[in-house]
Amino acid sequence: MWSLKRFLTPYKSAAILAPLLMVLEVTMDLLQPKLMSSIVDDGVLAGDLSHIIRTGLFMLLFALIGWVGGAGCTLFSSKAAVGYGTDLRQELFDHIQTFSFRNLDTFREGSLITRLTSDITQMQTFVQMLLRMFIRSPMLIIGSVIMAFTISVKLALILILTMPVLFILLYVLIRASYPLFASVQDKLDKVNAVLQENLAGIRVVKAFARANLERSRFKQSNQDYTDTAVKAWRIVTLNAPVLSLMLNATIVAVLWFGGYQVVGGSIAAGDLIAFINYVTVVLSSLTSIGMMMMSFSRAKVSAARINEVLHTQPDIQSGSAIVREGTTLRDMNRSSSGQVEFRDVSFGYDGEPALTGITFTAKPGEQVALLGSTGSGKTSLVQLIPRLYDASQGEVLVNGMNVKQWDLHDLRSRVSIVLQESILFSGSIRDNIGYGKPNATEEEIRQAAQAAAAHEFIMNLKDGYDTELGQRGVNLSGGQKQRISIARALLMQPEVLILDDSTSAVDLRTEASIQKALHTLMKDSTTILIAQRISSVQDADCIYVLEEGRIVASGTHDQLMAHSPLYQSIYDSQQRKEDVHYG
Repeated sequence: MWSLKRFLTPYKSAAILAPLLMVLEVTMDLLQPKLMSSIVDDGVLAGDLSHIIRTGLFMLLFALIGWVGGAGCTLFSSKAAVGYGTDLRQELFDHIQTFSFRNLDTFREGSLITRLTSDITQMQTFVQMLLRMFIRSPMLIIGSVIMAFTISVKLALILILTMPVLFILLYVLIRASYPLFASVQDKLDKVNAVLQENLAGIRVVKAFARANLERSRFKQSNQDYTDTAVKAWRIVTLNAPVLSLMLNATIVAVLWFGGYQVVGGSIAAGDLIAFINYVTVVLSSLTSIGMMMMSFSRAKVSAARINEVLHTQPDIQSGSAIVREGTTLRDMNRSSSGQVEFRDVSFGYDGEPALTGITFTAKPGEQVALLGSTGSGKTSLVQLIPRLYDASQGEVLVNGMNVKQWDLHDLRSRVSIVLQESILFSGSIRDNIGYGKPNATEEEIRQAAQAAAAHEFIMNLKDGYDTELGQRGVNLSGGQKQRISIARALLMQPEVLILDDSTSAVDLRTEASIQKALHTLMKDSTTILIAQRISSVQDADCIYVLEEGRIVASGTHDQLMAHSPLYQSIYDSQQRKEDVHYG
């Protein structure tokens, strides 16, 4: 937990002022019982009205000074805690952005959301309590015990005997609650995961009329979370009654023995009242410490979960981009610009092989296609080019250089990839097309949209390029989203363009228009196409057929039709489907 204290450093001034102001408030609070004792003994019992008024005014003054100290402490502790939470959340988010796909596979999205929200809120709350209550309560205890001893040593011994019992009880409760709070956060992860999956796939849920199933899934996760949270808080709630019992028992003991001392004249009545006030302060402060220690337990769990993410090193580290002394990759021969080469590449997920022995070269200006059944490894292959994953074996080269040697930003600025799922962001269509090139001109955005066959439908929208998109582009069709995604990639004018089945939702006429534009715009670059339809790739310079992660055939459409039985069978099956469809 203390490894996260560095996020408090920028707010050091506020973090120092808050405890100092709390010291002021505590000092004023500790003086109040003494002044009250003076009013009783020297004012009420002595019949001195002027002393009562004078001491009462001092009490009001000290209360006002204490209020200023308390308000100032709250102000500065809040400033430090909120700043701490903001900076911690930002760094955690920034660190997650450095994760590779493999790192992201380790943490569920719901878990990351919980860590960025609930866990950081726990830490922020703890810091505020640390600067306020963790100062106030111990000081009140220490100060009240000292003041109690100044009144009566014999009565103070009752308090001293009670405190160890309370500390033992608190320790037992904290030890019992810590593992439960860890479980609570894990259960909250699952609630968020189910909720996120449901909201992301709500259209599928409705289309298949599976709302009842989703309600059941959420109810189960929600109930598991509730049961665990109730179990944890049941232990926490034992804290208050146990401490209250000890408080009342101690006060009874003080009144019992103190009453005899008052009658015997060894202690004044006002001092006994003040002593009881100090006992109440001590035991109520111990109650506060008990609650704070529960908060500490929760914060400790949250800190461990946050550190788990922060200490996870991205398994893909950026290269230096230095080829030889005084020469960077950007100074390389432009004749190889966009060349992609795979040399005996193998890759797998958690030990399960996805690609084996992949070797091929895609030269600048060529259009290369990958064809194969679902699960044959096509998407896994192209994800190795911009280093979304790293190959387990062999080399992937871009412009003749192993991708592991490239600066990641430099490499990915040269490679544009349109993934299978068209991901759009809230904002205008213009913002989405210009996502990878924020300084793009209006003309460049329009040209990219025209090349992606998106300009016409965009202009038919009420606000054209200024049309605001809902979350994930909900107000567009699948084909429209795909075309905007393609436009976004084309705007980058990449050396390597990867289209991963990105025209599956558009009609053949639109697809032909896009293909024609690609041949013009990408004539000097390398284009890698993944498609399910042979008609989408039959004009490619070379088609690689994948099966179970291996290249089993390659060549042009005509060559494959002549020599590859697998390619022929795929073509025949698709042709029959088209004949049935159009027949």
